[in-house]
Amino acid sequence: MSYRVSIPGRVQKQIDKLPRNIWLRVRPVIDQLENNPRPHGAKKLSGFPDIWRIRVGDYRLLYTIEDDRLIVLVIRIGHRREIYR
Repeated sequence: MSYRVSIPGRVQKQIDKLPRNIWLRVRPVIDQLENNPRPHGAKKLSGFPDIWRIRVGDYRLLYTIEDDRLIVLVIRIGHRREIYR
């Protein structure tokens, strides 16, 4: 059962602004979401309906999972001091 990872245009702009060394660390994490949308270390955020987060160093990847449609929708990518605002 493989999921499809969807990255909207506004999130792609956030990705484009990431430093290259960070992008090289984030990219494999995004690719792994296709096989396992709830990997070890992923946490469901409290206070938000159905939003998950993965830590990649000081950066965070926020996403939702639609199990009925097998889609992982990336919501935001950014530094931890800015991502939750």
